[in-house]
Amino acid sequence: MSLSNRLFCRYFASTKSSKNNTRTKWKSVVGLEVHAQLETKSKLFSGARSTFGAAPNTCVSLFDASIPGTLPVLNKSAVELGVKTALALGCEVNPVSMFDRKHYFYADLPTGYQITQQRAPLARRGSLSFPVYIPGVTKVPYYKSARLHQLQLEQDSGKSLHDPVERKSLVDLNRAGVALMELVFEPDLESGEEASALVKELILILTRLRSCSCKMEEGALRVDANISVHLENTPLGTRTEVKNIGSVRAVSQAVDYEIQRQVSILNDGGTIHNETRAWDATRRITVAMRDKEVVQDYRFMPEPNLPPLHLKLHEKAEDNDGDLDLVDVPKVRNTLPELPEETRQRIIQQHQLTPAIAITLVNDIPLHDFFRAIVDEADATRSPKMVANFLINELLTVLNSNKLETDECGLTSVQLAKIIDMLEENKLNAHYARLVLQELVVADGVAGKQVVKCPVEIVTRNNWFLITDEEQIRQFCKDAMDRNPKVVEKYRKGKEKMLYALAGEVAKAGEQKIDMARAVDMLKDMLK
Repeated sequence: MSLSNRLFCRYFASTKSSKNNTRTKWKSVVGLEVHAQLETKSKLFSGARSTFGAAPNTCVSLFDASIPGTLPVLNKSAVELGVKTALALGCEVNPVSMFDRKHYFYADLPTGYQITQQRAPLARRGSLSFPVYIPGVTKVPYYKSARLHQLQLEQDSGKSLHDPVERKSLVDLNRAGVALMELVFEPDLESGEEASALVKELILILTRLRSCSCKMEEGALRVDANISVHLENTPLGTRTEVKNIGSVRAVSQAVDYEIQRQVSILNDGGTIHNETRAWDATRRITVAMRDKEVVQDYRFMPEPNLPPLHLKLHEKAEDNDGDLDLVDVPKVRNTLPELPEETRQRIIQQHQLTPAIAITLVNDIPLHDFFRAIVDEADATRSPKMVANFLINELLTVLNSNKLETDECGLTSVQLAKIIDMLEENKLNAHYARLVLQELVVADGVAGKQVVKCPVEIVTRNNWFLITDEEQIRQFCKDAMDRNPKVVEKYRKGKEKMLYALAGEVAKAGEQKIDMARAVDMLKDMLK
């Protein structure tokens, strides 16, 4: 058995065992560092485009290539987005922040140093409260809070491209100098579930602020996790750092794997080494990259070509030395949109939804967009609770069975609203609603064909309308009783559960199209 399989087997065994549970013996500590690419048209210190997917080395200025004599010019839009994010996370925005040079050698870092904010960052001491809830995994939603140590601006490095066949390495500088903000969270988390929930909440916030696209598949959001374990009431253990985790799901998997790897080593009498590791998504394990026992000297020094960054924190504050480019923090604060937690609380109060439903809706951006469009439609009187239950229980079930994300389904709020209207008008039941959804989802994936995309037409063509005629339902009930005289006799002798056996026969005979609420009431009357 491989190491990864042994660790996962041990993990599941430990969660089932109440006598020898490693999660009660060992305490895990997790802290995250998140690098988010700012949604600016140009780079942090140059006018070159910051366009993803452009041809190699076509978005490079002379400054990005470190041509002698070129100087950095700070992108005001990047500062505003950084300030906006800091305010949304409850940070203390520093009136004066500084830029530093962080020296290290990478082939794709032409200058030999990165311009960042180490000593005097843009903002400090923020906090992010977020819900932890995974349907089917987490029994009851709970809230966790993580402190934000600091938020700083910095430039990205380029990208090295390795060709193992030609045995060559090439460098693409398109990404060099792209504006990043680094968010350093305190080690306040305990599990992969909490880590992924924090990242998910951060993605929701950054998306609403439009400060980052958060497309992890494009590298717009990268997560590093610092993980250690220790016995309760003892000092913190030696930590390892897992670099560049590329998806929300991988964050949870990587953190949980690393926790169990460290617990396994310590239980066997081994030692944890301070090292940098990478997450192998294929094998679902972390692998060693380099050790960190010897602290690298980055030789931080003030950036001589950039003056201190002054921010206007108060309405009545005067510009420093008449600087017209000073970022107005109160003005930025006034542009903050409704944040995800505010949306959850609003729809809970406005529509009387449960916290679990509100979390599920808001955590899935396209799903929440569907909910808003369907409920807020002019002259519509749909039940918000029914709309939410339909989207979560029916739509997500169909999408999961087709291995589709909500933003990939190709459905519209108009189509979903028509299905919900048929359900509310008792013209359709949940079983056939799923079949309609399935046909719409499959139809969207068929290219070059004329397909029916109207739910009402699909129901009409397939004769899926609910049978509500009382005479028809009565006949189905009579036929079921005639076919099952022994079941009828047992019911009349006091075995009331036999009613549901007869109801099942009615549903089967009617191909699941009968209004079963009426059918059950009718059966009760006919069985007296």
